[in-house]
Order: sequence, then structure tokens, then C-alpha cells
Amino acid sequence: MSPEKPSKPSQLCPTCGTRLSEGATRCLVCGTELTGSEALPRNKQPVQASRMPQITLSIPAVLGLFLLFLAIGAGLVYFATQSTEAAVEPTATPTITFTATPTATFTPTVPAPTDTPIPTPTPLTYKVVTGDTCSTIAFRFGVSIQSIVLLNDLPAACDTLFPGQELKIPHPTPTATPLPTATMSEAEATRAACGEVQYTVQDNDTLSSISANYAIAIATLKEYNGMINDTVRAGQIIKIPLCQRLATPGPTPTPTPPPPYAAPNLLLPADGTAFNLSGEDTVTLQWAAVGILRSNEAYAVHILDVTSGMNTPLIDYVVDTKYIVPARLRPTDNQPHIIRWWITPVRQVSTDEDGNPVWESAGESSVWRDFVWTVTSALQASPTP
Repeated sequence: MSPEKPSKPSQLCPTCGTRLSEGATRCLVCGTELTGSEALPRNKQPVQASRMPQITLSIPAVLGLFLLFLAIGAGLVYFATQSTEAAVEPTATPTITFTATPTATFTPTVPAPTDTPIPTPTPLTYKVVTGDTCSTIAFRFGVSIQSIVLLNDLPAACDTLFPGQELKIPHPTPTATPLPTATMSEAEATRAACGEVQYTVQDNDTLSSISANYAIAIATLKEYNGMINDTVRAGQIIKIPLCQRLATPGPTPTPTPPPPYAAPNLLLPADGTAFNLSGEDTVTLQWAAVGILRSNEAYAVHILDVTSGMNTPLIDYVVDTKYIVPARLRPTDNQPHIIRWWITPVRQVSTDEDGNPVWESAGESSVWRDFVWTVTSALQASPTP
């Protein structure tokens, strides 16, 4: 190896320590003027200024320090977040919901209903005429005797009326008009009161054989079933009226009484009819038959004069479905009388010591009806209320 060559001679700036050439007169860094006396001799060691210490690190050391700083920073961030989570509550983010704004609509105000009292009708005024009683006046206006007594402060017996007296008559209470009662014909009444069975004709049956089996006359079967001849066919329905069977032959036949009859339907006169008749005219009562009566059965006709204060009705017994009111019940005081009547089916069960029949009820009594009967020598106009 060849020996190193000595470097060129140089000098140091006394101010900043910059190495300069030996013949430099001015420092190129700090601008200090150099003099000959200040130049260091070549044989003397130059004086160096103080410098910062230099640290030299390798690449692995630098990477290790960098990772250490990252770990320390991550730990500090973790502990900071843990300490603030317990104290700071998360702010709830409100969910925006769209709410439709209702459009105001005009609603008319309905006034509350108020109870309007029903006006009480003004009572009628009636002037009493000769022969008037509370019962006839009440019947004429369709009100009760008690309503007249209460409205006029009359005694309970209502026996103080005099001609010319003015009475207040209340308006009658409206009642529902009953439906008309269907009046059955005699044949329909017989069927209603008589039980029947239905027989289906077989292949070898004849009308005579059916008549013999049920002890009923052939003519009765034809009339009851509306047949025009004696021909029957298989499968035909024949109605057998049980109450029209013939008596069973034998030494001691015992008649079997039919079941109780239904209440008779009253026909004429209609309820509330007023008769203003002369002394010779009569009133006839009519009703519908309840069936074919036996020889010991009849209708009991009950007639009661309400105006005269009659307590016990007149009872008469007839087998027909009409009755003429006897002359002994005809009013004789030229005043209107309320006559009440009803009908009851009866059956004779024995006779008394005088030989008179003893009757018992054989069915239900009909409803009662009233009619007004006035007998005058000259017809008088009814007073107008």
C-alpha cells in the first residue's frame, strides 16, 4: 500500500469554525475578516468550537422505537375511551317521522234534542139530559165510569147527576184495533171440534171396506173428503172423522163424550152496537157453531142488563146458533141500557127433583160483548158531544 498524501494546508475561521484554505482572508460562511496574525501556524493544532452530540442508530432500532411509540399511544387512547364511556352517555339520535297534518274540516253542531212534553188533550164538555147515567155516558164516549168520577169530583156511586149538569169527559185512551176474527162455517167448526186420522188407501181397499173398518157411513166419508163417487185409488189419503163414527153394536153401548168444545165465535151484533128501536122490535144474537151437538148438548145463552144493576144474568138453553132476546129484558124506561151477553157449550148430566135438566160446561165460554138498547115511542137524536 502507498502512504496517504498529506492534505492541503488550511485554516479555521475563529468565529464559526469553518475550515478555509490557508490563504483565505475572509470566511465564506460568517463573513469574518481574517488577518495574517489570526491564521494558525501549520505546526499548531486548530481549536474546534463546541458541537451537538451526534447519535447514530441502526434501522432495526429505529423500527423498534417506532412500534414502542405506537403501542404507548394505543394504550393511552384505550384508557381514555374507557374512562369517558362510563361518564358520557351516548346522545340518542331522534328518528324523524313524518306526521301528516290533519286538515281542519267544518263539522256542524247538532243541537241536543229536548223533550217536548205532549200536551194533554182538553176534556170534552157534555150536558146531562134526562135519563142519563154514568154508565150510559161512559159507554157512549168509550171511557170508564171511574175516569168521569175522578175528573168531575163526583161520588163513587155516581148517582148525583141531574139534567143540565155539565160534565167533563176525558178523551178515550186509543187502543189497537184487533184483527177481525175469522168465522168458521158449520163444516169447518165441525172439523175443528172433531178429531181425525188420515188413512192411506192400500191396493185392495174400497170405500166400503174403509167405512166398515172405521164404523163410519160411506156418505159421511164422501162428504167429509169432498168425494163425488165411491172410487178410491192406492196411495190416496182419506180423512176419518172420529166423532162421526157409528155406535158400536153390543148389549150395553157406552157413548164416549167428545173432548171439550172450543169457545164459540160471536157473530152479531158487533161489540158496541147501539139499537134505538120501537117497543115491538127485537134484538137477535148469532154465533158460530162449535160442532155437531149431541142430543144431550146445547148452548147456554147468558144475558145481563148492566145498566139496571142486574147481578145474575139470564140463562137460556138453545140448540140453534141464534137467539132472540126475550121481551122481559126489553128496557121500559125510554133510557139506553147496556146489555152484555156471552155463549157457553153445555151438556146435560142429570135432572133435578122437579124434572128440570141439570147442565154442566162442555167447553170454553166465549168472550162477552155489549150492545146499547134504547126503546122509545119516538126516536130521539143522540146528543152530540
